[in-house]
Amino acid sequence: MTNKAAKAVAVLGPTATGKTALGVALARALDGEVVSADSRQVYRGLDIGSGKDLTEYAAGGPPVRHHLVDVAAPEEVYDLARFKADATAALADIAARGKLPLLVGGSALYLDCLLSGYALPGRAPDPELRARLRGLDAAGLAAELAAASPDALASVQEPGCRPRLIRALENAAVPPAPALDGSGRNFEWLALGVYFPRAEVHRRIEARLDARLAAGLLEEVQALHDAGLSWERLDSFGLEYRHVSLHLRGELGLAAMRDKLLAKIRRLARSQDIWFRKMEREGRDIHWVERGDPARALALAADFLAGRTLPRPELRLADIHYGPKSS
Repeated sequence: MTNKAAKAVAVLGPTATGKTALGVALARALDGEVVSADSRQVYRGLDIGSGKDLTEYAAGGPPVRHHLVDVAAPEEVYDLARFKADATAALADIAARGKLPLLVGGSALYLDCLLSGYALPGRAPDPELRARLRGLDAAGLAAELAAASPDALASVQEPGCRPRLIRALENAAVPPAPALDGSGRNFEWLALGVYFPRAEVHRRIEARLDARLAAGLLEEVQALHDAGLSWERLDSFGLEYRHVSLHLRGELGLAAMRDKLLAKIRRLARSQDIWFRKMEREGRDIHWVERGDPARALALAADFLAGRTLPRPELRLADIHYGPKSS
């Protein structure tokens, strides 16, 4: 058995940029399999809101095998540590069978966790702490977290989200550990990013949101609640499920819900952009493929797999500066 790292490709980018379609095209052309890097597509029943689009894996040719979609019940805790273990196992299995592993998704933390090889010091969920915190709203939780660890509060991506604040409070008591554990060295990675100008990303987000609402997003969330999921649990699944839940509870009108959700998803895309810039600044080469052009992506992947030296990325997000009106 050789110690040489296996080759793998990551397809990443902001939300609504067509990463799955590109990943499937590459998998079909290069005899690969897709490992989803999406923090919500792991859950069964979260279909429209998480954008599973499972038909994409069968579109345009023989079905492409995919992993880490529909692997957990919505009542389960599926955190970053579990994702890392499952994804690492899936990537290794794909490579061992002589196939090309393709990690595809937009959950930047999940992607970077595998590409960089994070050590994960976070503790398991604490039922007693969660019971004590149940009566606190987001402001109260933020105050507790500020007292325990101001740095932890500053790092919460959605400071108004109760589940994220509770999780941060659980982790605040854990002593710091090394940031990396070296597992990312199990693979030699090619990172391909799907790039659209920001204004076009915003238009794509709006079109996709309206399509999901028309496809039955409200009915999906109501069905999940009717099946026994609490509103708080639905809130933990992210923006679409949180805002639709507010509407279904009568706290937001339909038009107001749609507009607030659109603004939040666009803000999410900007936060993903910031994370990818951070990866570039830390030394990760991301080859941004304009509009997800399959021919360009395939050419880069073919050179990578053949061991040919790739050119420096032609475009770096870290070098793009937006004015205040484009933010």
